[in-house]
Amino acid sequence: MNMSQTIVQRGRVVGQGKEPLICSPLVARDAQTLRIEAAKVVAKKPDLIEWRIDFFAGIGDISQVLSSAADVRAAAGTIPVIFTRRSIREGGESIGIDEQQVVALQEAACASGFIDFIDCELSCAPSDFRRTLDAAHRHDVQLIASFHDFQRTPAADDIVGKFRAAESLGADLAKVAVMPQTLEDVLTLLNATLQGSRLVKLPLITMSMGGYGALTRMFGWMFGSSVSFAVGDLASAPGQVPIDDLRLVVDVLTRALHRA
Repeated sequence: MNMSQTIVQRGRVVGQGKEPLICSPLVARDAQTLRIEAAKVVAKKPDLIEWRIDFFAGIGDISQVLSSAADVRAAAGTIPVIFTRRSIREGGESIGIDEQQVVALQEAACASGFIDFIDCELSCAPSDFRRTLDAAHRHDVQLIASFHDFQRTPAADDIVGKFRAAESLGADLAKVAVMPQTLEDVLTLLNATLQGSRLVKLPLITMSMGGYGALTRMFGWMFGSSVSFAVGDLASAPGQVPIDDLRLVVDVLTRALHRA
């Protein structure tokens, strides 16, 4: 019995239904480095790849972004690709374009055929969220509605509220990442994930960040998180563990559960 929801994209079960799906980030600053990084990450055989476009120096040039998106798609092969611009307010990099240019870039990425998922923050303007969602669904791209707090861990009810908001807005997946200050905060995130998995129909992606949060990356799937982020080459957030280490822990836990 799966403990997290299966993710299906374009009629295909991602990762053949295993759990958790492992996603590795791409954080290169330029096209050449991105191609090298993508090759290294793909060699680790993650289930998903996330291209963090806010790290990319050419983010202001749509044609350059789409050219590099084509490179990522070619390297990834059948591995689904997530296109993510993380804002400064939610822990991302500083970029030289405004929010309307970001939305135009997201629309172009959805139309390109090079991506499978797109991340859009719940904190963005409602009209921007709707434009991105409409573009995603026009082009059979799934939208991940996300929320990140790099300072603290909100109350469990507030986290569950983010899941509910993502569902009510029409997103395909809901993601929450928070920063724990104590081990109790880690338990709050796990409890909220378990509650959310029983209350909403969307696949959930949740994690605590930092050292304490590494625990959630290794066994958050047991509480209902469908995806865990792990390092294929370089990390995109604090607390990400190497992909081989994550696989080892998941294998031990899976065998233990099957013996139970």
